[in-house]
Amino acid sequence: MRVLFVCHGNICRSPMAEFVLRDLAEKRGLGERLVIASAATSSEELGNPVHPGTRRILAAHGISCEGKTARRLRADDYDAWDLIIGMDEANVRNMERLFGGDAAGKVHKLLAYAGSERDIADPWYTGDFQATYDDVRDGCEGLLAFLRL
Repeated sequence: MRVLFVCHGNICRSPMAEFVLRDLAEKRGLGERLVIASAATSSEELGNPVHPGTRRILAAHGISCEGKTARRLRADDYDAWDLIIGMDEANVRNMERLFGGDAAGKVHKLLAYAGSERDIADPWYTGDFQATYDDVRDGCEGLLAFLRL
């Protein structure tokens, strides 16, 4: 299963989800069954490392994101990934615009897997990386349950 997480800049929420899901999957012996990555809908942060706040909150939970840099979502990502998961409604709209829709039903919001239609707040603006981490973890736990690997 190939899972791509997407947010605006690919330095806060989507890399957080990428590394949280990878950590959860590895701890459950499922790491080899998932390919996980993340990307941005914008080009503002391309090539930049993960935001220091995201790095700190991940490190506090024993998760490394070493070497990750922001990359831009491409139209051909639609065919390359099984699930493409946005952090908020704006991400979903931008993805569907780039992809020309979502004919295969691959595009979802992360918190939908935790039974919520809420957006995951962007800590770039809120400064609350813990709240974002809590939502991301809830979504990733729900996603793993949904996948039934």
